[in-house]
Amino acid sequence: MHKEIFEQPQAIIETLEGRIHNDRVLEAAFGPTAQALFEKIEAVHIVACGTSYHAGMVARYWIETLAKLPCVVEIASEFRYRQPLANPKALVVTLSQSGETADTLAALEETKQLGFGPSLAICNVPESSLVRASDLVLMTHAGPEIGVASTKAFTTQLLSLLMLTVILGRHRGMSAEVENKIVTAMLSLPKQIEKVLALNASIEQLAEQFADKRHALFLGRGIHYPIAMEGALKLKEISYIHAEAYPAGELKHGPLALVDAEMPVIAVAPNDALQEKLKSNLQEVHARGGQLIIFANQRAIMPASDYIQVIELGEFDEVISPIVYTIPLQLLAYHVALIKGTDVDQPRNLAKSVTVE
Repeated sequence: MHKEIFEQPQAIIETLEGRIHNDRVLEAAFGPTAQALFEKIEAVHIVACGTSYHAGMVARYWIETLAKLPCVVEIASEFRYRQPLANPKALVVTLSQSGETADTLAALEETKQLGFGPSLAICNVPESSLVRASDLVLMTHAGPEIGVASTKAFTTQLLSLLMLTVILGRHRGMSAEVENKIVTAMLSLPKQIEKVLALNASIEQLAEQFADKRHALFLGRGIHYPIAMEGALKLKEISYIHAEAYPAGELKHGPLALVDAEMPVIAVAPNDALQEKLKSNLQEVHARGGQLIIFANQRAIMPASDYIQVIELGEFDEVISPIVYTIPLQLLAYHVALIKGTDVDQPRNLAKSVTVE
């Protein structure tokens, strides 16, 4: 897992390779029929499981905000059994590292039978079942991922979904100026991730506080709420600490009752439009004696103190923020698992590819 976390700058480069030209995303990267199919799209339906589902949740914000298309994100195992209403003009996007996830494959087949529109697979394994069953394909080129807890497959899925957003946005009137800005941000990702990886020692030190902890709460708002969910999943997968994520605005609707000095609260706190709202939520935690760990930009959301620790990630374009903020949460989970003495790469009860229901 350590190796794969640190391979992410190169994995991002591989994902972008041959897909950007003159500061534009090449539509042909999605397949020879992509342009004809994308022109007819009026909605997006993303279906995935686990970590890939979190990637889809991030993409919903991008697609609705930047491409101006309605987007639904569903857990594949639930989608199959809820009798959804088909939209023949909806692009079905499936996400899977292996391309062999049983529930995602079955959900894709269900969309075909129900009469949804064309399908796009974003996958890391060529010639996998999902790739063969889809109309369009974008390979993430993350390289082999052996660790059960997904790292580079997740960040390259996010990048692939951002490229998809740009293409869909272009068909909906996205200006060349906006596209160039997004592409510039995407091209800056490898260096931005390297800067965050340089914080490894600080995060390792932070992880020591989790040696005797059994519970953790992750908070985020907006597009960073799914990143908080992914952080919680990583921690529970490999360290066996019970962790859950909430939108920070939901604290008063229940989770605040759990807050005490024994449960760390990890916040994803970028400098964006929701920062002041999040700051108010975090002050609620602080007032109740909660131990806060905040991942923030250079302009830290709250000053550090005995009960507030702030890890500053630096400044970068807001559109790539979810990808950058993923990295420190991966490192935190990894170091906590080492301290707990668990099997980081092969956690108990889990398999790399879930090929059965």
